[in-house]
Amino acid sequence: MRVAVLCGGVGAARLLRGLVPLVDGPDLTAIVNVGDDLELHGLHVSPDLDTITYTLAEAVSAERGWGLEGETWQAMDMVKRYGGVDWFGLGDRDLGTHLFRTHRLGQGATLHEATAEIVAAWDLDLHVLPVTNDRLRTLVTTVDEGEITFQEYFVRRQHDVAVTSVRFELAEGLLPAPGVLDALAQADVIVVAPSNPVVSIDPVLVVPGVTELLRSRRDDVVAVSPIIGGKALKGPADRLLVELGRESTAVGVAEWYREIIGTLVVDDVDASLTADIEAHGVTCVVAPTIMSDLKKATALGQVVLNASASR
Repeated sequence: MRVAVLCGGVGAARLLRGLVPLVDGPDLTAIVNVGDDLELHGLHVSPDLDTITYTLAEAVSAERGWGLEGETWQAMDMVKRYGGVDWFGLGDRDLGTHLFRTHRLGQGATLHEATAEIVAAWDLDLHVLPVTNDRLRTLVTTVDEGEITFQEYFVRRQHDVAVTSVRFELAEGLLPAPGVLDALAQADVIVVAPSNPVVSIDPVLVVPGVTELLRSRRDDVVAVSPIIGGKALKGPADRLLVELGRESTAVGVAEWYREIIGTLVVDDVDASLTADIEAHGVTCVVAPTIMSDLKKATALGQVVLNASASR
């Protein structure tokens, strides 16, 4: 079975970890948001690509859910001493990833080529693809500060400011990275991970060809709701949905995705919302969706694969 997964950061990484035991590595493709990428200290930083890689390599920080376990912060301490930008923390080992990526890009490699090299160095055999090699940046308009970059909103302001709109700055002629559309076209199941719909999945959907392909394969697309009992487990997805005029419920997620998904998997606590979800033309599957360990993540992965097969 070939499976393609649209991914943001932590939630997607955990679901992928659950799918790895169920799908042969070469048949599993993660298509990853790069709207969060930033240039910092002269380095190209790709937070979602790295969170997925570190998680699948069993190297991610268990406490933070991002970055590397056992990290040290001496380089950032020096940056702070000099009065440099220190609000976005880069651990000493993590810096090695960004140094390598930036060096390869400077040599003329594409982002997907550099990513493949990083993934291979961690002995992972699935495909991890940035959705595009071109510049794509998520910009957030706040009530008090106007438009700021996603990382300024998410990290520097701790996503604690009201948002009025989100837009995506696209390079002229932006194209999907090689392999992205083929993976979506050839997959038996397409999964939308339990990532933030607004700032993790929409930057994937904005890349030309992606949404059109998903619409054409809607019955094969299964999403997992990142909203459980009206709340996001991590991050600002619940607040963003409300601030942008939607419900912070699994129903709001179904409405957001209804043009591209045939099935939505929701947590047991949201079983009562089944009829409202299905009123949007989306089949509702109820199951435990909190992936607190590998066993639970694998069980959810199996639910997702079964949900597609049952349609």
